[in-house]
This record gives sequence, C-alpha cells and structure tokens, in this order.
Amino acid sequence: MRKILVSSCLCGDPCRYDGKAVPCDDPTFLKWLDEGRFVQVCPEVLAGLGVPRGESQRRGDRVVTIDGRDVTEAFHLGARLTLDIAKQEDVAFCILKQRSPSCGSAIIHDGTFRGVKIPGQGVTTERLRNAGYVVLGEDQMEDAIQLVQEMEADASLETKPSVEPKEQQL
Repeated sequence: MRKILVSSCLCGDPCRYDGKAVPCDDPTFLKWLDEGRFVQVCPEVLAGLGVPRGESQRRGDRVVTIDGRDVTEAFHLGARLTLDIAKQEDVAFCILKQRSPSCGSAIIHDGTFRGVKIPGQGVTTERLRNAGYVVLGEDQMEDAIQLVQEMEADASLETKPSVEPKEQQL
C-alpha cells in the first residue's frame, strides 16, 4: 500500500499556529488514518516554529507573521524537509490543509490578516508540486479517493501475469 503525505493537523495533532488541530472528519479519510496509510507532517513544526506561534500568511513570495516578522526562510526550510520526507516514504500524493501558508493547495489568506481568502498555494504545496507531486486539500476527498482507486487498480495489474504461463515440457 503506497502512503499519502498528510498535514498532521488534519489527523488531530494540535500543531497549528493557535495550538489546535482541525481534524478531517471525512469517513474515508478516517478509514485511511486507521489503516496507517498516512505519513503525517507539519512543515512549520519541522522547521522549528513553536506551537503556539504567531499566525502567518503569504504576501507574494514572503511569509510574515501578524506582528510583521518575516518567517519566509523557516517556511522554505519546512517545505524542503517535507519534500525530503515525501521522497523517503515514496508517497503517492498529498492531502494538505487548505488555506494554510504552508499547505494550502487552492486557497490561501491574502496576507492582510483580515480573513480575506484568495486563490493560491502554500510554500510547501508549491515545492511538492514543483517536484511532481499531486497535492489536494482536505476538501478534495473525492479526488483523493479516485487517486487511491487508480493506485490500487495499477497495483493489482502489476501482480497478475500479463501472459498465461505455458505448460512446461518435461
């Protein structure tokens, strides 16, 4: 069974900036969690950012905290470490936390800290995609299910011989 890289906060780990988790309650997600299918990561914690920590948002190519501190380098370090884990674990694809400055896959906050969301991706998602990984948000479970079904179908084809073996002659 190929693994899936997943944001730790979706699995119940209270690693978000505010010290909370945001568990995904999708039944298939929970089944995969119980099956041990996930490789859990928090890029920000991997980079050494504490819990809790100041809320951060992307502003173009930079990542800043609500009090104006530039944490771009830490976010890039977390992204590099996460990519290393994805490669080491040979993950098939990723399910990461939407709206996060690290993990957002389609929507992020606009950098004003006023709750405005815009199309965009987090630093880690960007690095993973640039390396060829499919990255989905937790709101894209139908797509994730489809990917797993395709993976499992491909794996079953690999275990079946493509040609019937001929009888051995004595």
